Amino acid sequence: MKFRTLSTLYFTIGIVFIALETIGQLWPGIIAKALIIPVLFLIYYRYVKPDFSQFHILIIMALVFSWGGDVLLSLTRFNELFFLIGLGSFLLAQVMYLIAFFSTPGKNTITGSGFWTLLIVAAYGVALVYYLWDGLGDMQIPVLVYAITILTMLTAAINRRAKVNRLSFLLVLFGAILFVMSDSLIAINKFKQPFELARIAIMLTYITAQYLIITGCLKQYSIETK
Repeated sequence: MKFRTLSTLYFTIGIVFIALETIGQLWPGIIAKALIIPVLFLIYYRYVKPDFSQFHILIIMALVFSWGGDVLLSLTRFNELFFLIGLGSFLLAQVMYLIAFFSTPGKNTITGSGFWTLLIVAAYGVALVYYLWDGLGDMQIPVLVYAITILTMLTAAINRRAKVNRLSFLLVLFGAILFVMSDSLIAINKFKQPFELARIAIMLTYITAQYLIITGCLKQYSIETK
């Protein structure tokens, strides 16, 4: 299958999941959600298979843990313990991403002229955690750890600026930003202030984030996606 066909399939399944969840179709929705990341895995693996490297292994592991997080968070309605386990799975996904991004050879920018970006990322994290803190209850420490990890992932994405080509940098950066937005919306909706269309906003930013990150990683190696 061509890249465009697989990409269309990826977003179609994501939209189907959103529609199913919106109309209250529980198990069809869970099944649809469990199919989203495997399509992205197929896209990535197909193009990196001829030249497999440690970087690609890290990205694939990030997708595997993301898939686990998707499935586990879908089961939260049956037991809140699944939320904590799902959070842990996504935490591991973020760790895989940040290791892959930081390990990319080249000049580090966040320790030099790009240091100011660290202050912006840190300020956002402090503001978000402060806003959520009173509503977190027993989840204060897990959410704090996760917030630090995903913002470190965003910092690692920013740090790629002088290491990769411009297209790869921008795709991964925008993907990382959308990932932070998606998880911020989850936290706000769950712990602070539930809002209408939360699930739609969360999933649209999430599936777009993952797609941009994966596509950006392919472009890092100037892989032609046909």
